[in-house]
Amino acid sequence: MPPAAYRFGPFAVDRVAYRVTREGVAVELTPKLLDLLLHLLDHAGELVTKEDLLDALWPDANVTDNALTQAVSELRQALGDDAAAPDYIKTVARRGYRFVATVHANRSSLIADPESRIANPESLQDPRSIAVLDFTNVTGEPDAAWLSAGIAETVSADLRALGTFRVVDRWRVLEAVRTAGGSLQNVATALHVRLAVIGSFQAVGDRIRITARVVDVVSGEAVADAKVDGPLNAIFALQDEVASQFASELGLAGSVPAQRRETPSLEAYRAVMEGWLRVETLDVRELPHAIDDFSRAVGIDPRYALAYNGLANAEFASYESTRADERPARDLLDNAIAHGRQAVHLDDTLAEAHGTLALVLVSAQDAAGAIKAARRAVALEPGNWRHLFRLGHASWGEERLRAGAATLALYPDFAFAYFQSAMVHVARGQLTEAERVLRHGAAIQDRQIGRGERYPALGLHWLLGLVRLAQDDTREAIDEFDRERALAAPHRLYGREYTMHAHVGHGAALLRTGRRGEAARCFKAALTHYPGHPLAEAGLAVAEARPFDVDAILDPLTCAIAMAALGRADEAATIVARVLDEAPPGFTGWWLPAEPLLWQAIDNAALKLTLKRLADRAR
Repeated sequence: MPPAAYRFGPFAVDRVAYRVTREGVAVELTPKLLDLLLHLLDHAGELVTKEDLLDALWPDANVTDNALTQAVSELRQALGDDAAAPDYIKTVARRGYRFVATVHANRSSLIADPESRIANPESLQDPRSIAVLDFTNVTGEPDAAWLSAGIAETVSADLRALGTFRVVDRWRVLEAVRTAGGSLQNVATALHVRLAVIGSFQAVGDRIRITARVVDVVSGEAVADAKVDGPLNAIFALQDEVASQFASELGLAGSVPAQRRETPSLEAYRAVMEGWLRVETLDVRELPHAIDDFSRAVGIDPRYALAYNGLANAEFASYESTRADERPARDLLDNAIAHGRQAVHLDDTLAEAHGTLALVLVSAQDAAGAIKAARRAVALEPGNWRHLFRLGHASWGEERLRAGAATLALYPDFAFAYFQSAMVHVARGQLTEAERVLRHGAAIQDRQIGRGERYPALGLHWLLGLVRLAQDDTREAIDEFDRERALAAPHRLYGREYTMHAHVGHGAALLRTGRRGEAARCFKAALTHYPGHPLAEAGLAVAEARPFDVDAILDPLTCAIAMAALGRADEAATIVARVLDEAPPGFTGWWLPAEPLLWQAIDNAALKLTLKRLADRAR
């Protein structure tokens, strides 16, 4: 196996990181020039013929000697070498080239230098834990960007199919990479992995070259290499070959099982990967484009289950961005249900499809169907934190708490799982316990912000504010609402909704202290995000001491809250009781014990009895 890194003169060449530095400063080299340098270094001191270099750098391509001569000239220029009196690359007339400098090879990657090694290698006890990073698009061609994720997904699936490795799912890898500051060691520590796959690809015309390494992050040693080259339309086979070469070098030859392909169409596969990259941004502006991508994939291959699953996810997320509107986009939810069911119909063994269907059915208030789908997903992939989170989302009471604990055992920094568990405690009236859980989750949310993560959690500071306000701590409640509002950018999924809720919570806190003018400004700010929102309108009416037609509110629980805020507590309690009588098992009305606009009616005897029933439903 070639060395992972070289040093010569003032230069350091790192094959794993795919870079060259001169005294710590990056040297700009094209991928072709870097490959040329690595090939010469691999044969340092030896004559490397022109034919060998042409075969290595331009396999199966009709390239003349002039292209090689030009490449060597450009490499010399980048290194500051003189062809007439070379320090590094000597021309052997009519035969080839020889690398003549003293070269120090290193089996360990230079990215694992002593200053950046794992501080506590004992924390990475599992020698078969592995994370596959997105592959680097070294040509920088935007049309090939989808392959970065596509190759990583396929190699992850292939390594998982070996049955030897604990492979971290790509979502967690992405989150770790975003916070690592370029440090592979930080990624490994965050994910508790010992091994990492680092790779790159060059897509030129109709051909692609993929190179990758399995690196032991503690030692920095590359323990397996892979290099494949071929036509782009053979990308599925080429990706599988990467894992096969890894298996061979790791002594697992012959154990790579044949992978089932969801689609034979490269264009459908590309459309799905591009759609997922848009969904992963959590940017509502990208969701219509994601729907178009998945729809294109379905049009190309109507039997492609993953395309229907992706389409259901994109439609569901689009619906969720409207759920607090006066007229939510129910057609998007209906389409998501239909496409989620189609994905399951096409492939009942696709755990991701069952998990997606669970999410969608929760929003459709089909609790029984959602729990069934989530349990099926967990049964198919019991070690997948996403399915456990979805089971928690679909279930209620103790089952939700168990699912939340299992999710956090696999992914301790998934802040939304804390929110999910806190909902149960709020419904039970266990505000102290809810606060404890939320403080853990909010601390994670704050770390995500501090580390500059692009998409930290939402909602935890808002809910913590509600809990503190329900315990009469208006000062801290206002601080929490303001923190939530500062984070919840309106273009993010749920950002507009939590911005509005944070304004309403702040306004309600100000009402308690008699600061009606300031409270009115908060409610008006909420209405800029959701014009006509009934709770903001009701709060504004209270602040301005004027009438408000609560009977026109369509949602019964919202109507009840507005009634209570305006002094009609008995009627509010009657409506809440009726809603709970008619609701199926689940989290209907879970937030009422901490609802800030109920505070004047919280001692109403009828409402107290109703909240006790709400607590019993959460057992």
